[in-house]
Amino acid sequence: MKLQHFLSLLPFIGILVLMPFVNTVKPYVLGLPFVFFWMVMWVVLTSIILWIVYRIDPINKEREAE
Repeated sequence: MKLQHFLSLLPFIGILVLMPFVNTVKPYVLGLPFVFFWMVMWVVLTSIILWIVYRIDPINKEREAE
C-alpha cells in the first residue's frame, strides 16, 4: 500500500473506528469533554495529513516541476 493511501485512511480510522473507544465525557482536556477534544483533534490532524498527502503525491510534483 502506498504511503499516501495509508495516510488518507488515518482520519477515517481515527474518527469512525476509534470513536466507540473514546466516547467518554469524564476526562476533560483543555476544558472540553474528551469526545469533543477527540473530534477537534482529528479535524486539525486531517488537515495536516491531507497537506502531507498533497506534498508527497507524485502527480503534484510533476505539475510543480513544469
